[in-house]
Amino acid sequence: MINVLFICHGNICRSPMAEYLFRDMVQKKGLSDLFHIASAATSREEIGNGVYPPAKRKLASVGISCNMHHARQVTKTDYDTYDYLLVAERYNIPNLMRQIKDDPDHKVYRLLDFSAHPRDIADPWYTGDFDITYDDIMEGLEAFLEHLKKEGKL
Repeated sequence: MINVLFICHGNICRSPMAEYLFRDMVQKKGLSDLFHIASAATSREEIGNGVYPPAKRKLASVGISCNMHHARQVTKTDYDTYDYLLVAERYNIPNLMRQIKDDPDHKVYRLLDFSAHPRDIADPWYTGDFDITYDDIMEGLEAFLEHLKKEGKL
């Protein structure tokens, strides 16, 4: 089982989009049984809230429901539970490290670190562009799957 936790600031835009898109992706590839997938926030600001409506609409536009999602904050125990803690942007890393304290097993990456063009995923809360966020997340997810294949984990 490969345990993957997607992380962003509030767990209402980028990380739940990545969570639900990755679940859909691995299901369509017949790999669902190989993964445990979740998402979390570095902050407490949105705990308990659902996916931000424009992010929810973007997911719905590609046939994905996220109605059961409730934002939660990452915990220190998540480090032991998950094999990969994939953040949306570099600013999430110091906030994540305040929770987990250290990364001795090198589990923390930006999602787009696996792509040919490593970079941050812009926060659509501020940009308002959920299409670019979707494209960036999909690029990262595809690259992450390729990484797992190259590592012999799939």
